[in-house]
Amino acid sequence: MTRIPANKFTKGTRSCLQNRHLLRENIRAAKRIIGNTMALQTAVWLEKLTRDFGFSIRGGDLQIVNSNWYVTHTGLLSLARRKRCFGIDVEAIDSLCDSAANRFVLKATVYPSKNSSGFVGYGDADPSNVSFLVHGAEMRVAETRAVNRALRKAYGIGICSVEEIGSFAEPPQSSRESKKLPPQPANGNGNNGGPKVRDRLCQLIRQHQLDPNLIKAYATDFCGVKALRDATREQVETFVMQLADWAEKDRSALLCQLNSYIGQKEGAA
Repeated sequence: MTRIPANKFTKGTRSCLQNRHLLRENIRAAKRIIGNTMALQTAVWLEKLTRDFGFSIRGGDLQIVNSNWYVTHTGLLSLARRKRCFGIDVEAIDSLCDSAANRFVLKATVYPSKNSSGFVGYGDADPSNVSFLVHGAEMRVAETRAVNRALRKAYGIGICSVEEIGSFAEPPQSSRESKKLPPQPANGNGNNGGPKVRDRLCQLIRQHQLDPNLIKAYATDFCGVKALRDATREQVETFVMQLADWAEKDRSALLCQLNSYIGQKEGAA
C-alpha cells in the first residue's frame, strides 16, 4: 500500500483536518479507479493537488489518464469560485479563426482579483484535435480550453486540464457499424427510441459510470431538439450507438464533453 508523507499538512488547524479528510477520500476514490496498487509519484501528486487546491476526485475535479493526473473544467471553475475570482473575459482571435473549416482560436483572460492585470490563456480547436462526436462544436471546445489555460496560470496549477488533450481520430467505420442497434419496432409513441434503446442507454450509463443528467443534456444537443422526447427514433439510436463507441474508445474525452453541460442539467436520462 502506498504511504503518503504526513509532514506536509500543518497540524492543529481546521484546514489541516479538512485536507486530511479530503485526502483520505481522494485516495479511496483513486484506488477504486486504478486499484489498490498506486505508484508513489501518483500518490504524491494526488496529495499535493489535494493540499494546494482542494481538488476532489468524487466531485469531478480530477481525472487520471495513463497514471497521470489531469484537472477538469469543473475543478478549475470550482477553484475559481472558492478563490472569489473577479471575472473571466473570452474573445475570438478573428485572424486565426476559419469558421468554414470549423477552426477556432479563443483568448481567455482571468482576473483573480479586482486590481489584477489578468492572466491570459489561448485555446484552439478544429476537427483534427477534437473527438469526432463533437465535430461542429469546435468553438465551444476552444473556449473551454482557453479558459482552462488562463485559470491554470492564474492559480499556479502545473498539470494540464483533461479538456486540453486532443482526441484521437475517428474510429474505423467497421467498428461503428458493428455497434449499431438492431431495428426496433414502432412502440406507438414514435419519438423516444423504444424501451430497448432506453435500456441500452441505461446500461451504458451504469457500465461507464456516467452522469445521467449530463447524458440527457448532451443527447438533447446531439439530436438538435429542445427536449429529448422530440427526437426521432433514428436520432436516439444514432446517439446511443456513438455514445457506446466513445465510452469504449475514449472515455476521458467523453467525460470532457459531458462536463461542458454542467449547469444545463435537467432530469435523469
